Parts: sequence; structure tokens; C-alpha cells
Amino acid sequence: MKKIATSFFITLIFSLTVSAQSIVGKWKTIDDETNKERSIVEVYEEKGKYYGKIIKIFYRPDEKPSGVCDKCTDDRKGKVIEGMQIIRGLEKDDDEFKNGTILDPKNGKVYDCKIWLEDGLLKVRGYIAFLYRTQTWKKHE
Repeated sequence: MKKIATSFFITLIFSLTVSAQSIVGKWKTIDDETNKERSIVEVYEEKGKYYGKIIKIFYRPDEKPSGVCDKCTDDRKGKVIEGMQIIRGLEKDDDEFKNGTILDPKNGKVYDCKIWLEDGLLKVRGYIAFLYRTQTWKKHE
């Protein structure tokens, strides 16, 4: 009985650790230039791949938002940004999620993407070849 209880406890702790390490959920995006909150992105898993969509945008008082992605060049051109899928097709590989893409609706460009957790924060890197930019996103309650 003691072995069963110990085994159950170890399994429980492991499953809690794994769920605490998940990228799935809602994240506040932080602008790496202004250090201000810009949006809330919901990251979700579908058929073994990971995606993210904007569920809320925080506009600055001086911004005149159009609300649509005018600069997008793919199937998202002219679509409403809130609700838009900006992360597509990430695959889990050990502690990273990679081989997907991320869209910057501000400039309409699509970048290769990889994501990983670091100290409870989500590190989101968009890159072309060896040039990259990394943002740190915070968990949204």
C-alpha cells in the first residue's frame, strides 16, 4: 500500500509540474521597445501543434487603430486583428516549441518562430535567418 501511495504521489507531482510548464493559456504581450502591454494572446494546442490568437489589444491613446491587418500579405489581409491567429504550426521539441510562424500585424510580416518557457515567462522569438527579436510575455490570469 505504501508503494502505491508513493507512486501516486510521484505521478501527481510530475503531472502538476508538467501542467505548470505549459505554454497553453492566455499571455500578455509586452512591447520590447516600450515595455508596455500590447495585447493578450491565447495559445492553444490543436492536433499536436500550437497556435496563438489575439483576443485583446491595448491601444495607446495616440493610436488611431484601423482594427484590421492592412499590411498583411497572406490570407489575413484585411481581416480583423482581434481574434486573428498570429502564431501557426508550432511543434513541441523537448523544452521548445518551434518550426512555426508568427505574424506581426503592425507591419504585416510573417517570421519563423520559436517559443520557450523561462522562469514562468514565455519567450517568443521571431526570426529571419540569423536576425531575430525576442519578446517576453507574462501569464494572464
